[in-house]
Amino acid sequence: MTEEAKDLWQRAIRTLATAVKLVPDDPDSAASRAYYAAFHAVSACFAAEGRSFSKHSAVEAAVHRDLVNAGRCPEEVGIAFSALSKLRSTADYGSPTHVTPDEASDAISKAGCVVNAIRAIMPADVVNGT
Repeated sequence: MTEEAKDLWQRAIRTLATAVKLVPDDPDSAASRAYYAAFHAVSACFAAEGRSFSKHSAVEAAVHRDLVNAGRCPEEVGIAFSALSKLRSTADYGSPTHVTPDEASDAISKAGCVVNAIRAIMPADVVNGT
């Protein structure tokens, strides 16, 4: 599972960088990419443990149950992940409602919070790609 975890981790990092670039021109896509950065980061964490989930709702539940409630990540990580999930729904399916540039920037901050918290608990070989 380490190769899968490494791939997911790299996706998280690339996707977060992409989100930043999209804010001025496409806040909906920026918010969606921010969610996916967090999603890929936590999926990498679970993959490093030999775990995977088939639904986004299962990943969100695992973030709260296995990372936050288990004391591996601060409560802010669960709050941020859930907020990102909700905003992604607006970004991807919310027509006629759209994400504002400020909301997209906030989503990137939240995704950064999740990614940094996961980085702190990930095996070094996954994070460093070695």
